[in-house]
Amino acid sequence: MKNAFLLVTFFAFTLNGLGQTTGTMKKISDSICECLSKKDLNSIKTAEEANTVFMNCFLNNVNLLMDLAQERNVDFSDQVAMRNLGLDIGKELVKENCTSFIQLSMKMAGDEKSSEIAGGATGVTGGKLLRVDNKDFRYFIISDANNRENSFIWLHYFSGSEKFIENAGKYVGKQLKINWKETEVFLPTAKGYFKIKEITGIDAN
Repeated sequence: MKNAFLLVTFFAFTLNGLGQTTGTMKKISDSICECLSKKDLNSIKTAEEANTVFMNCFLNNVNLLMDLAQERNVDFSDQVAMRNLGLDIGKELVKENCTSFIQLSMKMAGDEKSSEIAGGATGVTGGKLLRVDNKDFRYFIISDANNRENSFIWLHYFSGSEKFIENAGKYVGKQLKINWKETEVFLPTAKGYFKIKEITGIDAN
């Protein structure tokens, strides 16, 4: 399930017959909307940033997404079906008048070209470590200078990674500089491909 399908949801404004909302659909749309409403959308300038914000909220609901797919007899390995499911979630967010999602969709649709060009980018992001999530992989979530949450995934060895193996949680609240590269990976729990920022180095002050 590639990130590109998320842009399609922008056009849900023009679609009729949204259908009946199931309990699971309502839960996942409410959760995503609540997550997005906590973000500073005015500070988002590019499609890449908008897509990252959405995917962070989207991935927080993988379990609900799997439940919804099961309800609709959708196989996670079916990319077309999953894009359609993502479109339905976008329709529901519009139906519920989720203002934060509507604003984010405009940013994603309005700067699609720059998002494609940004593929494979590298960079350094500094900020306070908010938490360390251990899911399918280990994620470091930091708050940057604009108070935006940024998620970085630990996939491969990087210099100095040993000190984060046993007790990465002790760095919560401290300032980190994370070197990253953008890459596309397969997430086993979601059974799909996602573009994420992989950690290539961490400088802990």
